Amino acid sequence: MESVCLDSLIEKLHNVNAVKFGEYKLKTGMLTPIYIDLRVLVSFPVLMKQVSNLIYQQVQEEGLQFDLVCGVPYTALPLATVICITHEIPMLIRRKEAKGYGTKRLVEGSFREGDTCLIIEDTVTSGSSILETAEVLYKEGLKVTDAVVVMDREQGAVEMLASRGIRVHPIISMSKLLNVLLATKRIDAQTAQSVRKFITENSTFGPKEANGSGVSATKKPCIEQNQELSYADRAKLPNVHPLASKLLKIMEEKQSNLCVSADVTGSEELLQLADSLGPKICLLKTHVDILKDYTAGFSQKLQTLAETHNFLIFEDRKFADIGNTVKHQYEGGLYQISSWSHIVNAHAVPGPGLLKGLSAVGKPLGRGCLLIAQMSSEGSLATGEYTKAVVKMAEEQSDFVMGFICGSKISMRPEFIHMTPGVQMQVGGDVLGQQYTTPEEIICSKGSDVIIVGRGVLEAPDRLKAAESYRKSGWDAYKKRMGQSDQ
Repeated sequence: MESVCLDSLIEKLHNVNAVKFGEYKLKTGMLTPIYIDLRVLVSFPVLMKQVSNLIYQQVQEEGLQFDLVCGVPYTALPLATVICITHEIPMLIRRKEAKGYGTKRLVEGSFREGDTCLIIEDTVTSGSSILETAEVLYKEGLKVTDAVVVMDREQGAVEMLASRGIRVHPIISMSKLLNVLLATKRIDAQTAQSVRKFITENSTFGPKEANGSGVSATKKPCIEQNQELSYADRAKLPNVHPLASKLLKIMEEKQSNLCVSADVTGSEELLQLADSLGPKICLLKTHVDILKDYTAGFSQKLQTLAETHNFLIFEDRKFADIGNTVKHQYEGGLYQISSWSHIVNAHAVPGPGLLKGLSAVGKPLGRGCLLIAQMSSEGSLATGEYTKAVVKMAEEQSDFVMGFICGSKISMRPEFIHMTPGVQMQVGGDVLGQQYTTPEEIICSKGSDVIIVGRGVLEAPDRLKAAESYRKSGWDAYKKRMGQSDQ
């Protein structure tokens, strides 16, 4: 792709105010001194056609192989449409959320399982929008190996997506953009330096190496090289929740990201599980209200075992009521959950008032909360815009919320812990709609931090042996993600 052509395009984008300087808030929550707004292209058809042609030119030069094209909603949709109509390429449309009528599909268009889909995006910062689109396509049985983007802000998206097996092919980098605008005296040296300083100091995926040529330095996938922070490094972050920090340290010390879901109905059996499996786990998840013989003495014994074997207790209460009600449910009643459980979880449906009620009880005790952003049951409604709202709620109350229950990584903030249920050695499901995924898929591919295993351990002939198998599998997947695999 000729530099002169890119120089001209950058000047035209600046002419139509698609490149703005000032103070703007990004999707990641960062305040940035530069904002790329390619939505304006719909009002300039000649320019939009030029951008679309450059995207297709990049596809041809890279020799990318694919069956279908999908533009990330919404800005990239018209770009993908122009390309697909011009070159007669089949296209898919990804909905932000399923409609409650008609086909109720999240992906519209005709395709076959196993088809490869090329993703097109306008601008990338963290890469989360491309990853969200890829996740939706994966669930439809499609493959995603490549994405073409108009503008790479050089803040970690290329590296993050490479670690998830998606190669990113940018048309313009932030370095190139600044160089052209500075050379043509559209911005001064101080403005350019301010933006460069911001980009350097605000990587969303570890340290960034810029080659200064205007082309992003693409890193290799996670098996070979990965700049993601380790559990130990995340535990030291200044904004990490104290309990999240403690959990991350336990995970590193015990080399375990295994949480066993102790869904048994007898107190003695649960205590025996905690004692025998304690050395293998970082968390023990309980459902105290299914115990047939609960006593206050039980919770005291469980706390002692947690201290002895260095694991945390997670009561899977799933609070889902107004603030005043959950406050009483948390601190009072028969179970007095706040007195013994380090972590609880909650649905976000009632809104932020629920968290205010829980935190009024839990914060003084040093407790933490996980928000349920996604569920492993088939047909779950916790998807799309709901999940995004959960992330926002967590960010606004991060002094109490320490992470999420989810199917895959949904926040780029490393201080949040992602925990995923529905884990077994073999993929599949049960007759009640529970869907299972392997530890490697959860940790290495989907980017979660903790695997939650129930029946895979409880129904095993040797529970201790099974727990060790899951611990090792989960930790090996983590090492692979961190580029520490022995393979």
